[in-house]
Amino acid sequence: MARYLISFDDGAMDSIPDEEEPTVRDASLAVIREAQDAGVWVFAGGVYPHDEVSVRVVTPDGTVTDGAESKAYIAGVTIIDVPSREEALQWAAKIAAACRCAQEVREFAPDPAVGN
Repeated sequence: MARYLISFDDGAMDSIPDEEEPTVRDASLAVIREAQDAGVWVFAGGVYPHDEVSVRVVTPDGTVTDGAESKAYIAGVTIIDVPSREEALQWAAKIAAACRCAQEVREFAPDPAVGN
């Protein structure tokens, strides 16, 4: 099994009309429940928009700086544990349909320190 990060950028869901947000929320939760029932779900969650909370960057020497730069910020993530990239892409397609926005899929690299 391999773990995959499925994510979308801040602003990706901005075009969804307010009155459709409950439908999108319910569809997204249904996909998460489906992943849980299938035994592939590890974690999912949204991240506060960078313009609503203070984003900080901590450098190797411990310096803390304002992280608000002109770059893409993640708005939501799902981590799944599946046997293949193809299955990860299938789950991403379900999430994309539910959230009505494109999803990026990336495989976690193995970590020899923890045996993954």
